[in-house]
Amino acid sequence: MTAAHSSEHAAAPLSKDRTRIQIGATHRPTTKRAIKLTDALDFWSFAGAAANVVMQLARPGVGYGVAESKVESGSLMHHPWKRARTTTQYLAVAILGTEAERLAYREAVNVAHRQVHSAPGAPVKYNAFDRNLQLWVAACLYIGFEDTYQLLQGRMDDEQAEAFYVSSSTLGTTLQVTEDMWPATRADFDRYWNEACEQVAIDEYVRAYLTDLLELRMIHWYLRLPFRNLLKFLTIGFLAPIFREQLQVRWTATDQRRFEHLFVFVAFVNRFIPRFLRHGGTYTLLADVRRRIRKQRNLI
Repeated sequence: MTAAHSSEHAAAPLSKDRTRIQIGATHRPTTKRAIKLTDALDFWSFAGAAANVVMQLARPGVGYGVAESKVESGSLMHHPWKRARTTTQYLAVAILGTEAERLAYREAVNVAHRQVHSAPGAPVKYNAFDRNLQLWVAACLYIGFEDTYQLLQGRMDDEQAEAFYVSSSTLGTTLQVTEDMWPATRADFDRYWNEACEQVAIDEYVRAYLTDLLELRMIHWYLRLPFRNLLKFLTIGFLAPIFREQLQVRWTATDQRRFEHLFVFVAFVNRFIPRFLRHGGTYTLLADVRRRIRKQRNLI
């Protein structure tokens, strides 16, 4: 077989319709200033939190690193509320914090990350200090913010998307990702994302961990029952086709319409909620970080 013939049968690179969710209406501007990542700090962004966990763990190195982690104090399954706090506070510090606050949080996370590495001879190799894996996690976080913002405000054009993206590198550089690793432009990010998604693979072990998450098995049954179905619906809706396929979940055209209609309603209601209320949770979390630093208390 010739090289030319072989290349014709090589797998085509993943396209955006496989790696991103559908966003319908165009952006509805409410301000003349440039859009920034800080505009995506609505409390609605937490609706896609579980989906973001699925995306992150879809890379085997991250999936096994989390599922096999011996750091019980930071375990989602053992301490879900603490894990939710520390993750959201990381985002608050990465986006709104000072350099000194980011350094303090990095040092706190590093203490836990030093214990997260694969055993000798393990079939899946991982290390929490792997910058490429951290880049993937940061990229997933960015995707989450961009998706929720666009579901609430409409699809951004290229200029708006570039302005939104320009300050996003701190999602990764707050840990070990270097500035030059972060894709320089929004177009570069798209290329990175589609290529990185080719490494997505969820096996039975990680899928079982994620199923426990979607079933809310880490919280009491009386909280689980009223929220489980909604969480599943939102989580699958926030997942691009490639992640749904790996997770082996079903999503129909009817489900997609329900998801879109839900966010049409949420976006409408959102217009009447003052910004300080929509973003207040993030600033409260950042204030708690600053209090912990001031009183020399543990950050995570």
